[in-house]
Amino acid sequence: MDREKAGIPKKTIYRLSLYHRCLFKLTENGLETVSSSALAKAAGVKASQLRRDLSHVGQFGTRGLGYQVEELRMAIREVLGREHLQPVILVGAGNLGCALLRYGGFQKEGFEVIAAFDAVPEAVMKRDIGVPLFNSEKLDSFIVKNKVKLAILCVPAENAQEVANDLVLSGVQGILNFSPTVLQVPEKVTVNNVDLALELENLSFFIDRDGEEEE
Repeated sequence: MDREKAGIPKKTIYRLSLYHRCLFKLTENGLETVSSSALAKAAGVKASQLRRDLSHVGQFGTRGLGYQVEELRMAIREVLGREHLQPVILVGAGNLGCALLRYGGFQKEGFEVIAAFDAVPEAVMKRDIGVPLFNSEKLDSFIVKNKVKLAILCVPAENAQEVANDLVLSGVQGILNFSPTVLQVPEKVTVNNVDLALELENLSFFIDRDGEEEE
């Protein structure tokens, strides 16, 4: 289901992904039903917010019994377009890129990294990354041939915009950006930024520095 056609807000889509992950864990633990309050708590939202979000999925839940875990999980999975594994590519197979390629959780969430690209693939070939590795020169043709819509970007900041332009021109519609820079993309393209240094900076604001001042 297309998010724009369905009229589902971007933030709701994000929370639906959280609910899907929580429901998957409940399924693994053998639970068949879950209350709205319990699911909301697991996802870190209010129960009223959960019910509003799930109204975009359909009518689920029975008063006093809660939600059927597997039924709701599959309904959310369908809305998110995860009936089949979605192909993803990774661009920039440096230290961070290789670490992401070794992450085993993508398939559990409905995604499959089918290839990696790097400007100097010879330097990466010694590492066991588990997916086919290509020179970045083959990026455009691979995306078109395999109809790839999602990409993970891990290139240096100075190269990120140029690579993003190539991704967009080739048909990529969603970019998970680990490069520490703000990308300029068309409105139809969605970029989610993951800036690890920025997140640490935000966290550092809340830590207790009293001990440092006493030294």
